[in-house]
Amino acid sequence: MNKIKRNIPNAITCGNLLCGCLAIIKACEGNLVWAAYLVGIAAILDFFDGFTARLLKVSSPIGKDLDSLADMVTFGVVPGFVMFKLLLISTLFMNNTPGWNYTPYLAFIIPIFSCIRLAKFNNDVRQTESFIGVNTPANSILICSLPLIIGIDYQSPSALFILNPYLLVAITIIMSALLVSEIRIFSFKFKSFSWKGNEIRFVFLLLSLLLLITLQFVGIPLVIVLYIIMSVINNFLTKSKAG
Repeated sequence: MNKIKRNIPNAITCGNLLCGCLAIIKACEGNLVWAAYLVGIAAILDFFDGFTARLLKVSSPIGKDLDSLADMVTFGVVPGFVMFKLLLISTLFMNNTPGWNYTPYLAFIIPIFSCIRLAKFNNDVRQTESFIGVNTPANSILICSLPLIIGIDYQSPSALFILNPYLLVAITIIMSALLVSEIRIFSFKFKSFSWKGNEIRFVFLLLSLLLLITLQFVGIPLVIVLYIIMSVINNFLTKSKAG
């Protein structure tokens, strides 16, 4: 019974990995919308594997390594493939302008920086209660939400805006840099569900819900931007109180 109990979080983590593998297939097929849905499912599983491990008190080094390996596929490789496809589509709008043909390959700095970020996380004792640098699920959700906004009409105003290669390259570089930055990002490891000590989490969840209800898919990347901004503000307020 104890062996089954210990492996429940690991089974959830494997579900995350399975979603990542399927998302890669969908991205290669050009079905970026379904790739995005699978990343969303994986993000939910990624939250619940850690939550379940803490609830059942069965955390282990193997579980931690398994989680990072699964995250590398789902939240490292997948957003790289999705961004590659988006850049490939966007360069078509440049009418084969010389120099843009190799631009899509810039997308693969996302998996590289994700790998560095996950390696740092596993060896950084400062990241037990919060993150140092944007976490890979947040980065992946932001990037994979773009196909949901675009939809199937590549000539719509939103699609033409997002499929600007300059914008996509900027997102790739900025988000990759944020993955390995020294910005402290708050986590969702609730020790309790009381207001005290969780103010930043509850305010963020409320604002995120409002963004998603009012803006739907457009609200998803804005939620990630909000997450980063609120983390920076929280860091500033924490330092001010400490000072």
